[in-house]
Amino acid sequence: MNHPENRRSRRLRRFKPLAAAAALVLALAACGAPASAPPGQQGSGEAQDGAAGGDKIVIGVGGQTLLTYMPTTLAQELGYYEDEGLNVELQDLQGGSKALTAMLGGSTDVTSGYYEHTIQMQAKNQPIKAFVDMGLSSGLALVVAPDQEGSIKSIADLKGKNVGVTSPGSSTDMFVKYLLAENGMKKEDASVSAIGAGSSAVAAVENGQVDAAVMLEPDVTVLAKRLGKDPVIIQDVRTLDGLKAVFGTEAWPSSSLYAKTDWLEQNPEDAKKLASAIKRTLEYIQTHSGKEIAAEMPEKYAGGDVDQYAAVIEELKATLSKDGAFTEEGAEAVLKTQRIANPEVGDKEIDLSTTYTNEFVQ
Repeated sequence: MNHPENRRSRRLRRFKPLAAAAALVLALAACGAPASAPPGQQGSGEAQDGAAGGDKIVIGVGGQTLLTYMPTTLAQELGYYEDEGLNVELQDLQGGSKALTAMLGGSTDVTSGYYEHTIQMQAKNQPIKAFVDMGLSSGLALVVAPDQEGSIKSIADLKGKNVGVTSPGSSTDMFVKYLLAENGMKKEDASVSAIGAGSSAVAAVENGQVDAAVMLEPDVTVLAKRLGKDPVIIQDVRTLDGLKAVFGTEAWPSSSLYAKTDWLEQNPEDAKKLASAIKRTLEYIQTHSGKEIAAEMPEKYAGGDVDQYAAVIEELKATLSKDGAFTEEGAEAVLKTQRIANPEVGDKEIDLSTTYTNEFVQ
């Protein structure tokens, strides 16, 4: 199979005559990565260039600059959705709960969000099913704001503090509640504030708008660069070792593609094609370097430091799924954390077999 065209070369096909295309190539070649602020929060907001005919599929992403959702964007940049004959639009909704709400409201078809949302919705009798797994770890880190480093040294010190999360009800919020409960505290002992992802999250922590925050990559690394030192981190599941220490498991399915169960029943071929595109992307990630992957991603996501971005991607690769398939053990681990962190799940009867499927990635 030939290497897929990258984002730039696909877009160049639009320009005629050839002289104009050549001029644009030269202009692009002369430009390096922009000297910009930390990664922004705007998604691509456009359908796949040159996509085949058919109805557009809108995927809402729970924070498109976050590397936990990188496969969703990378599949578009590599042209894999187009290869499958799909017309895909990605919408950056800057938080998992916002992306879920958009799908439930009908403004998106599919969500690139955390698998745990399917469990939450079953508890509310709203059938949602995940059909391709991208992450083996939640990739979260509980970071202390610089002006609170002397007073917050453990989970117990979060009492009475304000913790930043991407959005209330999101996976970052659930992580705070889980940690509080596991340390014998009430979920209300710490308040949470929405700080989004990307530049807004980095600024909120750097400027002391929150006392601590649950962050993901590349935001943690960008924050360290802006501070000139590594931030204090009191819980970290960005690695598989950290995941096992916090959740007691080696697999905790996180970023995934999920949709309403009736959408999957009505659009099985589209679901299969989406799963195929993501599975190919996961294989691409495992066989290419962080530098090669960074080169395929939108330049603005690197926040002006492509080498740093590439290094973070290289570290992230170990926590991504290799084949897009869910495991029963991983699903059980997520359910366990939801029972502890989320009173809306609690001890309700949950049939995990209806919250995910591997039929489309096989």
